Amino acid sequence: MRRLAIANLVAQIGIGVTGSVVRVTGSGLGCSTWPQCEPGSMVPVSHAEIAPLHMWIEFGNRLLGVLVVLTAGAALLGAYFTRPRRRRLRGLALAMPLGVVAQAVIGGITVLAGLAWWTVMLHFLASMVLVWFAVLLVSAATEADGPVTRTIPAAGRGLVAVSTAVLGALLVAGTLVTAAGPHGGDPDTPRLDVDIPFLAQLHADLLFGYLGTLVGLGFLLHATGASQVLVRRFRMLVLVVLAQGALGGVQYALGVPELLVSLHVLGAGLVTAAAAAAWAGTATRPDAAVPGPAANLPGSGADRPLAGSGADRA
Repeated sequence: MRRLAIANLVAQIGIGVTGSVVRVTGSGLGCSTWPQCEPGSMVPVSHAEIAPLHMWIEFGNRLLGVLVVLTAGAALLGAYFTRPRRRRLRGLALAMPLGVVAQAVIGGITVLAGLAWWTVMLHFLASMVLVWFAVLLVSAATEADGPVTRTIPAAGRGLVAVSTAVLGALLVAGTLVTAAGPHGGDPDTPRLDVDIPFLAQLHADLLFGYLGTLVGLGFLLHATGASQVLVRRFRMLVLVVLAQGALGGVQYALGVPELLVSLHVLGAGLVTAAAAAAWAGTATRPDAAVPGPAANLPGSGADRPLAGSGADRA
């Protein structure tokens, strides 16, 4: 089940990256309609208005969408055949194909609307939401539906929630920068008529705000003696955010070259995944591999809150 969940996560991040390739190469209308590629044909049909390379880049991205469907469906089947049955695992697995359907609808609207910037923005943000839930699915694959044990105090959980909200605003600001920038998916696509330096500064300010919440969270984790699992996930999150911030600065200074744009989209997916993993690490449930009765034997420690976790005060 965990392997299926990881495959689904990789596919969710990958489709976002290939979508960025479609955008930076100007291939967004390589297939002029949806769900067909061209009227009357599911595959590209040569005609003078669209370069063959653009057709096949867009068509390739749609084919990768089939892989996303397959991995999401496999994860759902895996969750329903996992024993013992786990409601949370099934719920998260069901969110994957439902999200893919929603993405297909948004993608269709994007093509039919001529790549309007706000539709592309929704398409990307929906991908990040699916990446978040895909990480939670990976985490749930090795957990049971037992009572939740919080691994950090209530103040820490509140700070994680605040940092998540700031991350959401950071991602939205990034899509606005893209909407005003040169990579619209097609040379004739209208761009967002807002000053790019202003949007870039807003994006940078939110990045610094997000880093500030992570600094506060780091001190809190140290003070409360958080679990090594959560500390490792937190360190990975900080590392990925710093790398993404550096990449964004280089990208802006060089005039947003195509390759760096796609790498930045990959970075956004990795930051979202790392943040979701840290979120998941703030709570634990009995491991699915551990029989329930044994986990509750007197003296096993399962009936006691984690030391320094704040669970005895929450």
